[in-house]
Amino acid sequence: MDSIKSEVARALLDVKAVRLRPQEPFTWSSGWKSPIYCDNRITLSYPPARTLIKHALAQAVQEHFPEADIIAGVATAGIPQGVLVADALALPYCYVRPEPKKHGMGNQIEGRIEQGQKVVVVEDLISTGGSSLKVVDVLRQAGAEVLGMVAIFTYGFPVADQNFTDKAVKLVCLSDYTALLTEAAALDYISESDMASLNAWRENPAVWQG
Repeated sequence: MDSIKSEVARALLDVKAVRLRPQEPFTWSSGWKSPIYCDNRITLSYPPARTLIKHALAQAVQEHFPEADIIAGVATAGIPQGVLVADALALPYCYVRPEPKKHGMGNQIEGRIEQGQKVVVVEDLISTGGSSLKVVDVLRQAGAEVLGMVAIFTYGFPVADQNFTDKAVKLVCLSDYTALLTEAAALDYISESDMASLNAWRENPAVWQG
């Protein structure tokens, strides 16, 4: 798994799906200042990175959740990743909206899922886990058995670990913040002073100012 962590981290850096700017922080929707911005949808435009991630996610499902009956993507960024995984595993697929449609059939789950089906959720990025775990609630309310979740990348915040524990959801991520910084340093993307700032952010992102 450590080799996959490094490979995926390097791929994210290579295609600039992850950007590190400790001297010129990004502002998240939560208002947090952040030295990192991650947009894994960019990997879809690069076949080598897309294929690496597809096979790694599929392997994670096979290894950790071999009894899976169906794959569910999290709208919107998890939708294409979920499709790729379901196709690689020849499994049925659905995706879950943040809220029900306000027209038509009013669906929140798009696709067909049956009572008792064992589902694995596919997500692209884990920060606090809040929005991802809402999808778990929707699937459980629909009568599905959620085996767990696989994701491309996690920041590794303790609050996310606690949220997944509270919901009794097993989370498997291909790569994480620690692996990313290791690869970024090896590729000379960041300096030693940058590393100190990046580590400080992870320890307390709510108050970090760069």
